[in-house]
Amino acid sequence: MGSSLLLLQIVVILATSRLLAFVLRGFGQPPVIGEMIAGLALGPLLFGSLAPGLHAQLFPPQSLPVLAGISEIGLVLFMFIVGAELRLPNSVASQLRTSAWVGVSSVVLPFLLGAAIAPWLHPQLVPAGVDLLPFALFMGVSMSITAFPIMARILKEKGLAGSSVGLLGLTSAAIADVLAWILLALVVALIAAASGWYGFARALGGLIVLGVVAFALVRPAVASLLRRHARDGRPDGAVLALLLIVTFAFAALTHWLHLHAVFGAFLFGICLPRDDALLDTLVERLEHVAVIVLMPVFFALAGLNTSPDAFVGMGVSALLLILLVAIVGKVVGSAIGARLGGMPWRESLAVGSLMNTRGLMELIVMKIGLDIGVIGREIFTMLMIMAVVTTLMTTPLLMWLLRGRSAAPVGARGTQSV
Repeated sequence: MGSSLLLLQIVVILATSRLLAFVLRGFGQPPVIGEMIAGLALGPLLFGSLAPGLHAQLFPPQSLPVLAGISEIGLVLFMFIVGAELRLPNSVASQLRTSAWVGVSSVVLPFLLGAAIAPWLHPQLVPAGVDLLPFALFMGVSMSITAFPIMARILKEKGLAGSSVGLLGLTSAAIADVLAWILLALVVALIAAASGWYGFARALGGLIVLGVVAFALVRPAVASLLRRHARDGRPDGAVLALLLIVTFAFAALTHWLHLHAVFGAFLFGICLPRDDALLDTLVERLEHVAVIVLMPVFFALAGLNTSPDAFVGMGVSALLLILLVAIVGKVVGSAIGARLGGMPWRESLAVGSLMNTRGLMELIVMKIGLDIGVIGREIFTMLMIMAVVTTLMTTPLLMWLLRGRSAAPVGARGTQSV
């Protein structure tokens, strides 16, 4: 009965995800938006409200740990691919200064605004025992995230990957994501200090040591292995299996450090050589399974963790405030950075609209916050809606700002490594 229920859950999750992804794609939206909305629809906000008895039978609480395990595997594989995919465009040298302005300002302003609204949200919407400081820092980080992978796919679908706005957006997103993930790691390490300063030192010190080992020892070892056994950049089954073993080992180490497993997977992905053939192989063999099969389970589990209570009392006001801070912080912060780098205001705002893309990366941050107990289901629900809204508005806002403008490439195509 347990296996039958699990298979039925997966059938329902995948069918709903693909249906909504197909529908939303017809409106020019990336498939991930449909999958995120499917997660919300399968949760208590819609399915649970319309058919509470059927919902309870299909997703009983005792079945959720199995779905959580499946989603964890999907997260680890996805973040490994994100790390391998994260690279700066070819012509970055000519706009590195502007990219740095955009990347930093797109993190700093939303971080400050997110932390600033925390004292108002904390008394009524935060789990008991969570201090204001870690919650404020987490809210700052959650406002600062940009979804590099989704941005890259939007630009590719719209033919803008080689445009000046597209290249600047990709480069800035790479910088912003690294900064935001470092900040998130520090916040998670700070929360580990609840067990004493030893916990903080263990988490932060362990992450630093793991980073040094990764880049000083693991990276050259992997590069040597690939040169010898995958000269064309296409590893065989044995080499791919070894890469996956190391991926899950890194994930297990960061989990042991009381950080989240995704940090380890992301770190090892960054360690891989910036080889397009290798990336294509990883995408072909791993990403499709992770994104099409495993990640919808993560979205569904996220939807099951939402709460209708999020809209009781001050909930609606809190949601509107979170949306305002998220959009203004990202769009305005990024636009100011692009303007300081010498871009016209209209193109600067277009870059800001790109940086406002949050998508799946925001959900991963939310999941980390829920797992470590710094946020409850109410804030989780609001952040999930914010992730959907900000990603939904990216494509129409970008195309409106760039109407009548040329999308001619200004350098090499794609997101090649430097």
